[in-house]
Amino acid sequence: MACKGSTMQHHKGKKAALFTLVGCLTLSSLAGCTAKPPKDPDELADYKAANDKFEPFNRKMFNINMWVYHKALRPVGRFWQKHVPQPIRTSVATLNETWREPAVFFSDVGAGRPRRAGDAFMRFLLNMTTAGFYDVAKHLGYKQHETDPGMVLALWGIKSGPYLFLPGLGPSSFRDAAGYALGQGLTPINYVPSGYGLISFNWGYNILGTFNTFADNTDQLDQLEHQSLDPYAFMRSAWQQQRQSQIDALKADHRATTPDWY
Repeated sequence: MACKGSTMQHHKGKKAALFTLVGCLTLSSLAGCTAKPPKDPDELADYKAANDKFEPFNRKMFNINMWVYHKALRPVGRFWQKHVPQPIRTSVATLNETWREPAVFFSDVGAGRPRRAGDAFMRFLLNMTTAGFYDVAKHLGYKQHETDPGMVLALWGIKSGPYLFLPGLGPSSFRDAAGYALGQGLTPINYVPSGYGLISFNWGYNILGTFNTFADNTDQLDQLEHQSLDPYAFMRSAWQQQRQSQIDALKADHRATTPDWY
């Protein structure tokens, strides 16, 4: 939902988002989800810059997402924010980051960035000494960073395709939706066996992570709605700029393989 939400990556909701992507493609061909390019030169330039040919569909999905947010997710997020102590919320956030590190590691390998891959590997190894609840690695010089398969596909020269807004996933694109699917395949928590209560842990991990994400983003979303004349367009622009910034940072990262503290 939020552009940060390129961090809202939760197992069950994202699976549903992939089915929504298929639905978008079907609807776009059967129900005319595409926006017609304007004839005015200035408006046409804005249309191309937005890269949002499915805007009618995307706005509908955005409205559905915000309706669910106000009816259910915002109250849950506010409750979590008010009644759960910050140290616990920080631990939940660290747990989510830790379980994403294998996907970050393989993405860094695919991008040909050994230093970043080494940092991601060490972050997972060190943080798992506390079951992922405490960021040991940060204090030893291995800072958290974001790399995902969608960024790697961009590095390989694959075009993003049109902008998409998908319920549960938020801002995305054809390339990033494909990258998300690859990232889920690289996330070990998705392969937990049925024994030893690990399935229950998986459910708990995703539910707590969802609560924590909305607690962290409710202020940002409220500010977006109250201060923007067009929240949908503002979120689209902010996400596209943030995404390009992440890709540019990945391209420019040619550091040596030794960590900063070495």
